[in-house]
Amino acid sequence: MNPLKAFVGTLSTTDKSISQKALQSIYNIEINSLQGKPIDLSAFIGKKILFVNVASKCGFTPQYRELQQLYDTYQDKLIVIGIPCNQFGKQEPGDSNDIKEFCEINYGVTFLITEKIDVKGSNQHPLYEWLTKKAINGNQNSAVKWNFQKYLVDEKGEFLDYFYSITKPLNSRITKYLNN
Repeated sequence: MNPLKAFVGTLSTTDKSISQKALQSIYNIEINSLQGKPIDLSAFIGKKILFVNVASKCGFTPQYRELQQLYDTYQDKLIVIGIPCNQFGKQEPGDSNDIKEFCEINYGVTFLITEKIDVKGSNQHPLYEWLTKKAINGNQNSAVKWNFQKYLVDEKGEFLDYFYSITKPLNSRITKYLNN
């Protein structure tokens, strides 16, 4: 094969890979805060991000306390983002004000909370498409089984791992990623 053609072919393949990766970057996903303001996920480059689908009326709701402890302990290297979802047992029925008040009064939550979204199904938010689909996140597929399932992304925006609801926020399966 002509060396020039081979080089050009490699170059165009590399360009496609770069553009596809940019399209699939978690930092390009748009989501709003509980107050309706856009969250710029790229502001968190250099820190790990723990995404957690949360609900106010769930048996796992007390995990808010440990999520806050985790955030307080590791906030120099970790962002915790709670994502309200009403898809599991309709356990997050409130509006933005109800959710904000509940989190602050009952658990002293200061970490970021997003707008209420769907984490599965036909209206799945693009953030959860990224978190649950290997073709997009480059690591693995998963399904969101219940409230308080956790997804960890590294400092470069690469998928690290996910944890089912039963894994508490301060569990060593999670903190091992933060203690290095």
